Amino acid sequence: MTSKIIGKCVLWFFALVVLVPLLWTLLNAFKITADLLTPVPKVFFVPTLDNMAYVLGRESVFTALVNSLIICLSAVGLGLIMGLPGAYAIARHPNRITQEIQFFVLSLRFLPPVAVAIPLMVIWLNIGLYDSRLGMIVAYSLITVSITMWLAIPAFQAVPITVEEAARVDGYGPYAIFFRVALPIAMKSLLGALAFSFVLVWNEFLIALMLTTSEAKTLPIVASEMSQLGMNVPWGILNAAVVLLSLPPLLLLGLLSGFLNRAFAQKAR
Repeated sequence: MTSKIIGKCVLWFFALVVLVPLLWTLLNAFKITADLLTPVPKVFFVPTLDNMAYVLGRESVFTALVNSLIICLSAVGLGLIMGLPGAYAIARHPNRITQEIQFFVLSLRFLPPVAVAIPLMVIWLNIGLYDSRLGMIVAYSLITVSITMWLAIPAFQAVPITVEEAARVDGYGPYAIFFRVALPIAMKSLLGALAFSFVLVWNEFLIALMLTTSEAKTLPIVASEMSQLGMNVPWGILNAAVVLLSLPPLLLLGLLSGFLNRAFAQKAR
């Protein structure tokens, strides 16, 4: 009993460590500058919508939001289309070559973003894809494919081979086994790969900074530019931009968690 109470206290502590900065950022987004720069932080204040109105009223923010949605959703989609079949092939045909491919995919995550951005910048300038949505989609697809394969291989390895063998006896071909058997069984685990890929490319900054100038800017780039509005840092506007930047990933994670809760509840029944 005591260990259970201690465990709950530890969980609540870490939950507060994560949630308090987020809630404080949300509060600061509705404060005027005078309330933000007080020696003693203000919890009770008269809220203002000026910061949100400024951020949402900028055309560059709306353009960057559209760019981020198009680029990130397209990159995540391409990552799933190309990464899932590759992960399934590696999971079902383990050998020296597939192990080396798996290690290569994992090693891509250890590369610093600048090691990817500089060669891509040179290539994109030569072929005319610099500062374009297509160029950003291709660049981010390199990230989403590796993440999808990395997280999907264990999910496909957990699918019982006996189920696939039974489907093969029933006359299913390899494509039917993948789409109608393996993929639905592993789907709950693959949702984590989808969410992680989206959050990773949504928050990506350095690659977007080096591969865009104006037309294909993403939301993190525009949010960072708001710190250059004057000599004094506009903390209220920056907090409002952070709130706007955080909403799409939070909404996606909320939808996925709701789907997983319903799926596990049905399974428990």
